Amino acid sequence: MYTAAMRKPSESRVLTTDNVHADRRFGVEHGGVHKPIHTSVQYSFDRTEDLIGAFQGTLQGAYQYARQGTPTTAALEAKITALEAGIGTVCFATGMGSIAASLLTLLRAGDHLIASRYIFGNSNSLLGTVEGLGVAVDKVDACSVAAVAAAIRPETRMVFVETIANPRTQVADLAGIGALCRERGLIFVVDNTITSPALFRPGTVGASLVINSLTKTIAGHGNALGGAVTDTGQYDWSLCPNIFPAYRKGDPRGWGLTQIRKKGLRDMGGTLSADQAHRISVGSETLSLRVKQTSATALGLARWLERHPKICAVHYPFLESHAEHERATQLFAAGSWLFGFELHDPSSMIAVLNRLTLPIKATGLGDTRTLIIPVAPTIFWEAGAEARAAMGIAEGLVRVSVGLEDEADLIADFEQALA
Repeated sequence: MYTAAMRKPSESRVLTTDNVHADRRFGVEHGGVHKPIHTSVQYSFDRTEDLIGAFQGTLQGAYQYARQGTPTTAALEAKITALEAGIGTVCFATGMGSIAASLLTLLRAGDHLIASRYIFGNSNSLLGTVEGLGVAVDKVDACSVAAVAAAIRPETRMVFVETIANPRTQVADLAGIGALCRERGLIFVVDNTITSPALFRPGTVGASLVINSLTKTIAGHGNALGGAVTDTGQYDWSLCPNIFPAYRKGDPRGWGLTQIRKKGLRDMGGTLSADQAHRISVGSETLSLRVKQTSATALGLARWLERHPKICAVHYPFLESHAEHERATQLFAAGSWLFGFELHDPSSMIAVLNRLTLPIKATGLGDTRTLIIPVAPTIFWEAGAEARAAMGIAEGLVRVSVGLEDEADLIADFEQALA
């Protein structure tokens, strides 16, 4: 099993030095330090043969129309590929766009998808859309590889999980599921948004595709939307019956991403703009520093809340009380910035949140500022009480996304609010 202690020294360089200098790897126009924002929609060719080659895929590295990518988004894709130690990446306008493209381009009516029941509310909603298109979906306890194995059918094509579930922080049996998917020839899709490649690389446990909502940990400043799908190179796409004949050319390792790019960007138009790609790329340069501090602060604040007499439960993977604590410490370099807590008196929740002065009452995650939100009446309200119960979401659960504020200042603010 991959453990945090097994991280290679070179991984630190990839997250810091190489990441900061990524824009310069392929040369930057006019000597600029950052890759410029390319706003052109059309791209020209001196020879008609090259224009034809760009459309037919025989001319590599060419741009034809910005819906399928620009030099700016390509630079970001190369950066994410390096961070995830993959073989290629396709960027999208949002994290949900990257998930939707992965599911809708690789699955067909009659297929079967196994998903964790502990997933982000919008991802859960998307699964309902996928079901409406004729794909059967089973939601299982992904903390147990046995539950995943029991749900497999002859028509199963894919397993989809998150590393740390949002908002209840369950940790899937990533290594066990990865081994199972390799054995059964299934596409294993892992949403790495909460952890990011700074804390964990899903490819180390056999993930086929890695999803990142770039909006969150990687961009990290709450000022850009984006998503990415990275191929780890570990799935044999010749095993996938849903790859279109037009994309079954050359090395099979490229077939999956080719289909995701063609169908998700060209056909569906989920394109990341050059401006947003630039913001994400610059934001990512502080990824390692931000994740280290927010993880340490989240753990300190979670431990303080766990000891408070008015708090009945705190959910954070690096707390010893967490059900998957041992698994989390084996897999992840730190616990990340997300945790949840519950009050002994749920009726006091709104009053307590209103008394807080530092955490911002807002949706969203992975910002430089601490964000806080009551889960049941907001982001999981549409799911309904029965679905929330199945996900382990208490009606009084509060989600916290820890930012870069000083730990002592946050603790003092929670102390006065709880008093």
